[in-house]
Amino acid sequence: MNCPRCKSSNHTKNGIVCGRQRYKCHDCGYNYSVELKSTASSPLVKRQALQLYLEGLGFRSIGRFLGVSHVSVQKWIKKFGQEIEELKSENEISIVELDEMHTYISNKKNIAGSGLLLIELGKSSSTALLVAEERKLDNYSGKN
Repeated sequence: MNCPRCKSSNHTKNGIVCGRQRYKCHDCGYNYSVELKSTASSPLVKRQALQLYLEGLGFRSIGRFLGVSHVSVQKWIKKFGQEIEELKSENEISIVELDEMHTYISNKKNIAGSGLLLIELGKSSSTALLVAEERKLDNYSGKN
């Protein structure tokens, strides 16, 4: 680390301020301390972690991919889940629409995926929720 004023590397320790080491430059006499590196992750990284989790990746693989701790990823997902719980309303629902969707991945004889789209239309707001399921079937004929 160099002096922020004169860029000299000729310095010595000069005490501790607010828990951080303080230095004194021998060339210009300026006292300075080094800024701590922020460990907080950006909201973009947290959103990417959530997207990867919803795609089915585990906490450890998300942590490796994004370069953060898997414990941090777990805390972000847990916090997001708690925030979703807070969004639940006790308002009376006027209209509920339920739609079933089917998709086939790769070979439709092997894998069948289905999901339910739930749309809640309240008096002042609406909410959409997609519940997806993918199951492997041995003998799937396309009929339920």
